[in-house]
Amino acid sequence: MRVRLDELGAVPADVPHTSEADIRTSVHEYGGGAWLPFEAADGSHFVLANCMSDHRVRLFDATGEDAPRAVTPEPGIPRGLRYADPALVPAPHGNSGGAAVDPISVWVRESHDETGGEPRNELVAIRLDGTVSVLATGADFYSSPRPAPDGSLLAYLSWDHPNMPWDHTRLHLVDLDDGEPVPGTDRVLCDGPALSQPAWRPDGDLHVVTDVDGWWSIHRVDTETGAAEPVLGDAAAGGEHGREFGVPAWVFAQANYGWSVDGTLWCTWTSGGVGHLGTIRDGRLEETPSGFTDFGRLAVTGGGSVVTVAAGWTRRAAVVEIAPDGGHRQLSATEPSVLDGDDVSVAQPFTFESDGGRRAHAFFFPPTNATMHTATGGDARGSADSAPAETAEPGSPGELPPLMVLSHGGPTGSARSSVDLGIQYWTTRGIAVVDVNYGGSTGYGTAFRNLLRGQWGVVDTQDCIAAALHLAAAGAVDSQRLVIKGGSAGGYTTLCALTGSDVFAAGISRYGVADLEALARDTHKFEARYLDGLIGAWPEQADLYRERSPIWRTDRLRTPMLVLQGTEDRVVPQSQSEQVVAALADAGVPHAYLLFEGEGHGFRRGPNIVAALEAELSFLGQVLGFEPAGDIAHVEVRNPRR
Repeated sequence: MRVRLDELGAVPADVPHTSEADIRTSVHEYGGGAWLPFEAADGSHFVLANCMSDHRVRLFDATGEDAPRAVTPEPGIPRGLRYADPALVPAPHGNSGGAAVDPISVWVRESHDETGGEPRNELVAIRLDGTVSVLATGADFYSSPRPAPDGSLLAYLSWDHPNMPWDHTRLHLVDLDDGEPVPGTDRVLCDGPALSQPAWRPDGDLHVVTDVDGWWSIHRVDTETGAAEPVLGDAAAGGEHGREFGVPAWVFAQANYGWSVDGTLWCTWTSGGVGHLGTIRDGRLEETPSGFTDFGRLAVTGGGSVVTVAAGWTRRAAVVEIAPDGGHRQLSATEPSVLDGDDVSVAQPFTFESDGGRRAHAFFFPPTNATMHTATGGDARGSADSAPAETAEPGSPGELPPLMVLSHGGPTGSARSSVDLGIQYWTTRGIAVVDVNYGGSTGYGTAFRNLLRGQWGVVDTQDCIAAALHLAAAGAVDSQRLVIKGGSAGGYTTLCALTGSDVFAAGISRYGVADLEALARDTHKFEARYLDGLIGAWPEQADLYRERSPIWRTDRLRTPMLVLQGTEDRVVPQSQSEQVVAALADAGVPHAYLLFEGEGHGFRRGPNIVAALEAELSFLGQVLGFEPAGDIAHVEVRNPRR
């Protein structure tokens, strides 16, 4: 889709042939940054994009006059060469005099071979004639190639095992000549700590996000000495509600900041887990009152506005253009609302005490359904003067609602600070939800993010249990009907909670990690050494891996469970879920198992997403003792209890 922002009232138009092209990338398995739009010297618009069918970069003509064509060579094995995180070298190349210019783009390339061993990651330059040249190689990982405004320099990040990009990265600078690196000029400007999102101001000043002061904040970097200076003096303000101007680099091509032509710096940040948008002028931060609470990649327009994917507590995600005064217009198509305003449960952020007096954070979503009756519970804070919580199908007037505890993935991630229809699915059906930002989550500073170092399966589990008990003690939910659910790393936390406590009445694991040793032996390159920091060195600390693995504690499983898994998951293989299911069957514990053909790490197909949610509702109805409303598929529970 494309839209001309300089044409008032312009409507988006599809770039021909892109709708059937499946434009995305699986570099690092999680992808991000699969396409790059550009304008030729004659004003024609094009898109370079990595297509999942074969992972070759193709050129799409926005006018549709020319059919798409592959630019990169065919790999030796299917999908063996993958591309992500592109940037255009802005200096003119080739001929001039008004003729169309052949652009040079820079990409991260991940090369796989027939041996099935660890892939090789590099930075490459791609020309439209099919020429691909290597710009940087030798490190385990690369990201964020960003050419200077005049095309004379290239900044980029690299890092090596066992670091993750939110642990320690290097900021490089290399001289370019016609898009090629000048030999002997590649140097490391900054060697850590957790650097991300290098970007150039239009006047040529280099910036980067760094957590050198304990919170991710934007710094200007001297390209001669590497000295870094914050653009905002109090950006690293501490406390539970300090400001975090960065996000963990699980995917490529993230951008929390960018400049307008007058030098104004647009930026997004989180405070207390909630997203904000604003500008920095002369070292002062001013929030833009947009009404949104969750922001994606920022792109600043020539007119001084910003384009991003934004959402709010009652607004679904959409591509919007936001003006400096906070006014906005939606650029993406408007989807019909599936909920009336009175049916949307708005989060109640709260902080609670966990083990040892440690503080953790969460968003509480009370049951909300305008057509249903009201219960008598309190709110997340347990105040006697708080508004009563609402409940729907599971209960009757005066009955406290069940609670679903959500443990987000990552685990270096965070709960989303916007409306989530997956959460509203439960709250409209009378089930309260708490989305936990346990120790190790992003958005609360580096020290909080590092709480999981050596403590995965401990701190996160303690915090999820503490959140449930806090809400039960506050009188907001029914202490006998507490449920925990998570996917991937959140599934691991779910399994740890169910094998280490008797707090929950049911659990739901989506492709959850059950065997840490198996994960350490058999996972993709990006996370191959992630557990070194979360658990300990492998295999030197194999005993600790077994101690923390739920699969070695299945004899303690007594809680009914639903397990969901995809057959094509290369992050958490199918075998892990099946080990859990076998243990549940052997122990005679009520359980159900759904296997989704063709799904990977996370369900993408609409029918499967619906089927998974309906299976969860059917399962909980049987376990918690309520009859779900509506015509949903019945999931068979094995070993049911009376």
